[in-house]
Amino acid sequence: MKKPLLAALGALMITGTGLAAPAVAATETKTDTDAPAAVQAVTFAGTVSLSNCSGSVVRFPDSEDDDPALVMSNGHCLETGFPAAGEVIVDRASTRTFGLLNSAGTRVATLRASKITYATMTDTDVSLYQLTTTYGAIKTSYGISPLTLNDTHPVAGTAITVVSGYWKRTYACNVDGFAYRLKEGAWTWKDSVRYTSACQTIGGTSGSPVIDNATGNVVAVNNTGNEDGGRCTDNNPCEVDANGTVTVRAGINYGQETYQIPACFGLDSKLDLSAAGCTLPKP
Repeated sequence: MKKPLLAALGALMITGTGLAAPAVAATETKTDTDAPAAVQAVTFAGTVSLSNCSGSVVRFPDSEDDDPALVMSNGHCLETGFPAAGEVIVDRASTRTFGLLNSAGTRVATLRASKITYATMTDTDVSLYQLTTTYGAIKTSYGISPLTLNDTHPVAGTAITVVSGYWKRTYACNVDGFAYRLKEGAWTWKDSVRYTSACQTIGGTSGSPVIDNATGNVVAVNNTGNEDGGRCTDNNPCEVDANGTVTVRAGINYGQETYQIPACFGLDSKLDLSAAGCTLPKP
């Protein structure tokens, strides 16, 4: 969860204040040598910038144009601070704003939340905000479609791109594998996505969508990395396997899978944690 804190430090160095985000961040694409050329097709369209993190406007496979739009980021990116271990937030009022980006990374609109639909740092690290507008209205006004959450488990070896709306940078690599448990300080996440070393994400990239280059769908949400080789501490997550064996991978970054989220939502983007197949933690 180092990402928002480092982002604030970066803003301090650039602007002289810890409150303001950088006015302009140069677009930078880092590529893995084994990533396919198709990575170039991944753009910033549908991503958003938050005050301290990144995010994206997301839909589910069966979402409709008149459904209230949703923005996805990390649970640790909430404006109210980190949720405690075991805490689940549902339907909490929010008026947070998000900067909507087009394909070139230019901010074209300000979107506003009506509530935090769901947020937690237990088992996963995700926040979903409901907006005051619909997918169709965003498309009509700005020509931007939401990103679709894939509803199947990601696959090792998949070429991916982490797209940061905060920094207007992309990071291309591959899914290296999965951590049975990823433990960082008080928090534990299940079945986390481990990136190959080319995805050297930095502060402010928390909440970025992790996009499957071949499909354009979102397979995870970027959330943390082992900063300096520490063992299971804040900013230094460790992997724990099913037998309890701990592995530390200094400099490696991770995301949390999102395929399980669509099963928890019904018509009109309505959250239903009791729905068949919904495995998200409950309050």
